[in-house]
Amino acid sequence: MSETAKIFFMLLLTIGAFLIARRIAGWQMKKAGEFIIKDLKDKRAFTPESAVELPYCKSRIFRVGLKDYRPRVMEQLVKHDVVRMLEGGKYYLCEGRLQSENGDATNP
Repeated sequence: MSETAKIFFMLLLTIGAFLIARRIAGWQMKKAGEFIIKDLKDKRAFTPESAVELPYCKSRIFRVGLKDYRPRVMEQLVKHDVVRMLEGGKYYLCEGRLQSENGDATNP
């Protein structure tokens, strides 16, 4: 194989590895989001009065194990108003999110 072909092959291999790693990280973040929403539903955290603390959303100084995407995903869910956060570090599902999943909400 010529040097040019080897360089081209290695470049394609590197790009492929990068794309696969991004796809896997995206899949893990999607699963973390589904887990958070299911956890809030299971705990029936639908209003500020029923808000709950989630142990995996607290910041930890020392982490052991694989990367935990849940705190990062929770930030995005709060940012996009799917989940709301109270001052005490408690979370609950937004009413609009709950209605749209049940099909009760009307589109303007």
